[in-house]
Amino acid sequence: MPLQMTGALGDPDLIRLPWEVPLEDWPRHHLVDLPRGISRHVVRFARLSGKVYAIKEISERYAKREYQLLWDLARLDAPSVEPVAYVTGRAEGLDAALITRHLQFSLPYRAVMSGTLRPDTLTRLLDALAVLLVRLHLIGFYWGDCSLSNTLFRRDAGAFAAYLVDAETGEMHPMISEGQRLADIEVAHTNIFGEMLDLEAGGLLHPSVDPMETAEDIVNRYHRLWDEITQSEIIEEVDWHRVEQRIRRLNLLGFDVAEMMVRRKVGTGRLIVRPKVVDAGHHQRRLLRLTGLDVEENQARRLLNDLDGFRVAKGLRHEDEAIVAHRWLAEVFQPTVEAIPAGLRGKLDPAQLFHEILDHRWYLSESAGGDVGLATAVKSYVDNILVHKPDERALLPDDPDDHDDPDDLGAHDRLDRLDAPGDLGGAARAGQ
Repeated sequence: MPLQMTGALGDPDLIRLPWEVPLEDWPRHHLVDLPRGISRHVVRFARLSGKVYAIKEISERYAKREYQLLWDLARLDAPSVEPVAYVTGRAEGLDAALITRHLQFSLPYRAVMSGTLRPDTLTRLLDALAVLLVRLHLIGFYWGDCSLSNTLFRRDAGAFAAYLVDAETGEMHPMISEGQRLADIEVAHTNIFGEMLDLEAGGLLHPSVDPMETAEDIVNRYHRLWDEITQSEIIEEVDWHRVEQRIRRLNLLGFDVAEMMVRRKVGTGRLIVRPKVVDAGHHQRRLLRLTGLDVEENQARRLLNDLDGFRVAKGLRHEDEAIVAHRWLAEVFQPTVEAIPAGLRGKLDPAQLFHEILDHRWYLSESAGGDVGLATAVKSYVDNILVHKPDERALLPDDPDDHDDPDDLGAHDRLDRLDAPGDLGGAARAGQ
């Protein structure tokens, strides 16, 4: 059978890769070294035309199946890697290959650790995984192999956002059954218990972390979140503020409420309220609509807080929200990011950089007993924190100018623009 590549190909050079060679024997000049999770298949990363692709050797049947499932997830806006193509008809004896676009700034859970996995970091990873599993179940997706190893994590302000990276065992249904949900949770419990034991054996688990308690914790976190999102609530007819509280709790968890189903219970004066939750990303969509910035949910919440603070500081309470957002973007967000030396901007995505600068400003201001200003915070953050961070960007720059000296004059010029009177917005309250 001749070589065949099926998919939404955006790079013609993909077909020129050495598909007749086993993936583990590919020449180094085709590959880029990136952190990899544990996989039962051979996985490599190839860099072409400034983009990084993850390539997995897998049987033809499962390559086609996983490719379609990933497209279904993408169509439903679920957090997962983006499918590119699958390759069949390679040399005799070789499996097919699945190509996905590598998720920039994402890390497998082992790479999130520096030394020993601390309990607070583990808690944030479990929270992200619980949210991911709930989102998948809400759209009718049965994972079948939920684990930390089959997930990629991106930093999201002070938390993490989780993405499905392996859909090989998944199934898409119009609606997930209770039995499928419970089976998925049981698999997650078993897998995470095994992963914790593996970390413990390698000396990478904090002594205070118990593997079995951790596995049970993910189950409890999932059920609490699922109940909050789907459970009916009986309220007194006059107690409408309870409805608003429920919506606010769901928004804080990152979910939108499209409509409320309100039903009077026969023979009583109470109402049964059940929210219809359509998707996560309440803050993401608001920020995207206002500014065009497409960021993670917690990052969006943080940036919106700063935007709202900017509105107050500028006396723009009655101005159109879109106009205020445009000014904040031009006067606060963009100058702050541009003030980072070009050679260091790739260490974190722009929204995470902005979030961490706000944090740093708050701590500096606390120590100084007053606001130190955004320009001072940027310079201190770059000099004392950012230069020591690992580079989490998977995409390496094609332009040699992106490797400018970290002390480039352009960055210092941009710092001078940040602390014009009234331009501080909500940044001084970053730590609240």
